[in-house]
Amino acid sequence: MKKLLFAAVAVFAFGFTNAQETKFGAKAGLDMLSAKADGAGSVSATGFYVGGFVEFGIADKFSLQPGLNYHAAAKDGVDFNYISIPVLVKYTIAEKFNLLAGPSMFYSLESNDDDKTRFNFDIGASYDITDNLFVDPRYSLGLTGDTKVSHFLIGVGYRF
Repeated sequence: MKKLLFAAVAVFAFGFTNAQETKFGAKAGLDMLSAKADGAGSVSATGFYVGGFVEFGIADKFSLQPGLNYHAAAKDGVDFNYISIPVLVKYTIAEKFNLLAGPSMFYSLESNDDDKTRFNFDIGASYDITDNLFVDPRYSLGLTGDTKVSHFLIGVGYRF
């Protein structure tokens, strides 16, 4: 009985460990942002973002993808510089096609911003070109702050 129980636990643990594959990666791309202030107009700017991520396998089709990114854009003397921390859930719907969704926190690096921390909700997709190389379009909807800043991100990433 003990051997049977031990074998069942070993098989379960091996399967669970296999599903929890961890990968590291880097990504960079285009950041098209729109800032809308309460009671004022809106400003759109185009810039770039660059960063890294870790992908933790949770189950066969699910993984968790936290990251750290730097965003920069400018228009008409207004600079937008942010550090973002997205925490995305990735769901594989086909062999190379994935859906992404989750919260992200943006911290403004501009000294004249009163409200430096903003929270967004990200939704997007990714397409695996190879096992390591992928494209990642995503929309990050601004939820909090006096100025709501939303981002449309189109990036390319590489998993190590």
